[in-house]
Amino acid sequence: MTHFLLELRSEEIPARMQEKAQADLARLFTAELDKAGLAASAIETFATPRRLALIARDLPSFTAAVSEETKGPRTAAPEQALDGFLRKTGLAREALVERDGVWFAVVDRPGRATAEVLAEAIPAIVRAFPWPKSMRWGTASASSSSLRWVRPLQGIVALLGEDIVPFAIEGLHSGAATLGHRFHHPGQITIGSADDYAEKLRLCHVLVDPAERRRIIEEGAAALAAANGLSVIPDPGLVAENAGLTEWPVPLLGFFDPGFLEVPREVIQLTLRTNQKYFVLNDAHGRLAPAFVCTANIDAADGGASIIAGNGKVLAARLSDARFFWEQDLKIPLETQREKLFSIVFHEKLGSVADKVDRVAKLAGWLVEEGIVGASPLPARREGPGVGLSNESDTPDASQPTPNSSLPGSGELATLAEQAARLCKADLVTGMVGEFPELQGIMGGYYARAEGLPEEVADAIRDHYKPVGQGDDVPTAPVTVAVSLADKLDSICSFFAIEELPTGSKDPFALRRSALGVAALIQGNELRGSVGEIIRQGWLGQRVGAELTEWEISRRGVAVVVTDFLIDRLKVQQREAGVRHDLIDAVFALGGEDDLVRLLARVKALQAFVETEDGRNLIAGYKRAANILRKEGWGEKAETDGGLLDNFSLSYTPEKAEADLLAALSTAEGRAASAVAAEEFAAAMSALATLRAPIDAFFETVIVNDPDPAKRAARLGLLARIRDACHTVADFSRIEG
Repeated sequence: MTHFLLELRSEEIPARMQEKAQADLARLFTAELDKAGLAASAIETFATPRRLALIARDLPSFTAAVSEETKGPRTAAPEQALDGFLRKTGLAREALVERDGVWFAVVDRPGRATAEVLAEAIPAIVRAFPWPKSMRWGTASASSSSLRWVRPLQGIVALLGEDIVPFAIEGLHSGAATLGHRFHHPGQITIGSADDYAEKLRLCHVLVDPAERRRIIEEGAAALAAANGLSVIPDPGLVAENAGLTEWPVPLLGFFDPGFLEVPREVIQLTLRTNQKYFVLNDAHGRLAPAFVCTANIDAADGGASIIAGNGKVLAARLSDARFFWEQDLKIPLETQREKLFSIVFHEKLGSVADKVDRVAKLAGWLVEEGIVGASPLPARREGPGVGLSNESDTPDASQPTPNSSLPGSGELATLAEQAARLCKADLVTGMVGEFPELQGIMGGYYARAEGLPEEVADAIRDHYKPVGQGDDVPTAPVTVAVSLADKLDSICSFFAIEELPTGSKDPFALRRSALGVAALIQGNELRGSVGEIIRQGWLGQRVGAELTEWEISRRGVAVVVTDFLIDRLKVQQREAGVRHDLIDAVFALGGEDDLVRLLARVKALQAFVETEDGRNLIAGYKRAANILRKEGWGEKAETDGGLLDNFSLSYTPEKAEADLLAALSTAEGRAASAVAAEEFAAAMSALATLRAPIDAFFETVIVNDPDPAKRAARLGLLARIRDACHTVADFSRIEG
């Protein structure tokens, strides 16, 4: 058994591509081995800015002999079919084997030298390599069929044991020679085998293992910071990026003028991290320190002093630009900046960004005025779906503290929400956001605070984009929630109204993400009300600009479509959160419900219930009852109330199990309905659980399809009551198992 080493040396490979390239090399190489019937005990891959390498452990010297069998036509098939099979296999008729009336082509292939297999496989791998971006170079690049690689390929090492595996790719021949570090050891070095590859390169200032380089950078930066009473802000992505930019990483600590700290922290962090690839440091009190850690690619003779000085000059220029933008932007009020939004097109059919801001402001104020945002959530709501947007006006218990008592009144909150919404996009036209688009919203919050605007307004401007994705913070401040919710709802409704809907994997306006943000805001803040009614009254009730007069979609139509879209995204979110898909379907299948908080409360209660023995047995009894009803043609809305008891008393004396079930149903139905009305879904499940034993006893002793028509009708009605009682909480027919 021998080890195989492959190194593909090129000009600089972008850091962001290196990790995937390692995985792709291992995958493609393994596939080529599988084709030849070879297998390695282990495959290791390495990447530096200038090389992509692989070591395959314990390869045999020869592949095993194999016998390949191909099934052909039947012996009675037409002559043309046999001729085609012979051409395909390249065999004569005499070489075929007949078995059970079928021709087979059997070809015995002898074993091959592993070196021969590799000599064919490596060029195929190189030509098929899936770089995200690649290039052609040299005179051969005039042809589109010439070799493509991420950057010009300059050398190939291919060693099986200590022997070179000979092959050539576009005139580049494999060998045993490579290069060390560009500055420390630019000359050629000869690799003996896979066993000494990493160590020889280490002696030439090249660390081929990315994990080792990451460890050196992370530990070195932390040690430098600690020696100066500072700490590094953790940033695994930046560690990996610096490791991908260096072959011999040397962390160095530098400082910048503390006067730059007057610029917002996020600006400095973004400048250090994004523009310069520097690590950001905090002082002992958690404040931003006027210091940075950069990663050199050489072990400098002066200890890195010149490198630090050069990096410090570049950073000072960057921070000077940032300070200039900050100072200039502070001179212009956000209200003045907002006027520039009229010249920025949001969408050709939806007007300018200023038009969008106007819609968002009206919707945000409406959400607060209606009590959807800004009022404490109630534990019980008795409105039906689609009505009752504001909280109930019951007189609160004077002995209990009033929730949100420190907040402004709803009128003032609505005014603040409208003000924040009208200014929330104003920072898009500032110099700082023009330079750093990632800071939109954040800079607006700083500018609002510097102007002396209310804290609620500044916070809402800063956070109105949240939540951006899974795991992002969900705002809870009423003004922020109102603006964030209005912004996302407006985007969804606006694009749906002009029929710019997400399709398949395409979602150019990020409407799915906006929908998940809406769901997160509603759940996180327990916002109560019908989503459809919010859309109909809050958004579609506004008429902003002449563009909207051309929309040929009814208010109800848009509301229905958007509501369905939001609920579909909520289902996806819940599945990804680990909730069983059948339980989600069981609750959502009831229909007529678009209060998302109430829907999710039902799902949660149902999930807890089905995990109990009572829950599993009740579902089994329900399904038995539903199956009988379906076979008998009983619809979902059978007449099962009032008159059923009269039928029992007038027509015949019910059996004990029958009477017991009827009594249990009479109690459970009322309790379950009351619990559902009070949104106490766990209590509703408990009420239904009391039916388990009576249902079991009923099926054990009572014949449903009795010859007596009166008994049969009454007992089917009893089963229908079981079904309908369960449907007060969920459609149990959707539950699996």
